[in-house]
Amino acid sequence: MKLYAGIDLHSNNSVVSVIDENDKVVAEKRLPNELERIVLFLAAFKDALVGVVVESTFNWYWLVDGLMAAGFRVHLANPAAIVQYEGLKHSGDEHDARWLAHLLRLKILREGYIYPKAARGVRDLMRRRMQLVQSRSTQLLAMQTQLMRSTGRSLSSAQLKGAQAAALLPGLVEDANVASALQANLAVAQALSAEIERLEREIVSQVKLAAQFEPLLSVPGIGKILGLCIMLETGEIARFAKVGNFASYARCVDSERVSNGKKKGEGNAKCGNRYLAWAFVEAAHFAVRYNGRIQRFYERKAAKTNQMVAIKAVAHKLARAAYHVMRTCEPFEEERAFA
Repeated sequence: MKLYAGIDLHSNNSVVSVIDENDKVVAEKRLPNELERIVLFLAAFKDALVGVVVESTFNWYWLVDGLMAAGFRVHLANPAAIVQYEGLKHSGDEHDARWLAHLLRLKILREGYIYPKAARGVRDLMRRRMQLVQSRSTQLLAMQTQLMRSTGRSLSSAQLKGAQAAALLPGLVEDANVASALQANLAVAQALSAEIERLEREIVSQVKLAAQFEPLLSVPGIGKILGLCIMLETGEIARFAKVGNFASYARCVDSERVSNGKKKGEGNAKCGNRYLAWAFVEAAHFAVRYNGRIQRFYERKAAKTNQMVAIKAVAHKLARAAYHVMRTCEPFEEERAFA
């Protein structure tokens, strides 16, 4: 008889459930998050197990890698695509584990992508760089706001990141407390810049753009670092059947429910890859700044809506363009994308 296993993974323990072809529970147990204990529990059913389903939580790496190394066929469940019946009166960890196994048995499990372990470390390093860039932006924006509030003028981000920033600040404000606050923000921003540069050197020394991804550099706003970020977050481009799938994964597509021509609600707007979404928004900002055609498109869109919607519209077009250049290995065609 074929068996199916589901694991409801938490931060410090997991509920492992094994069911048969009739949805009958064969074995079930709550175990601490220790790989040896979980593998030992499943080992008794290994020959009959069709697969083991693990939900894609924040801490799935160790469990999925360990089970695969132990010879189990592992499926990573996409939690955003798995919706249980909301009218259930009883639910719990055991039920959730059985539900995952049940979906696998019915062959309707919506699966996530198990990113190759060998490249996962450098991808996470790139993600840490993104986090530091965002933190630096917070410091720079705080400084610009304080200067505008206190003096009615501001310095650009480039000026604040420059080597002369520390010398410029004391002459801009009279209040010693305000000056001290600005120096604190500047010190943090400079420390972050140093770490960002260090991470970039490490990333570039470890990974290069694959031939399939080199045409990304022809897309406006995408340089070497953003190109590497997009490549690392995309993985196998072939896993996206259509351009719409990729744009949705990059969070560049609206999530809404429409009936009879009227909006009835919204879906999960956060479904997708937030790191890829950030990369395309960053690329959009650079493209608007340095590309005349894209700047005009942005201005027309902003005049009809607002700046945030306009920059997302540019990001959407860049995401679609990136998909095509990665699939075809042909350079970007500006007129075709922004006619």
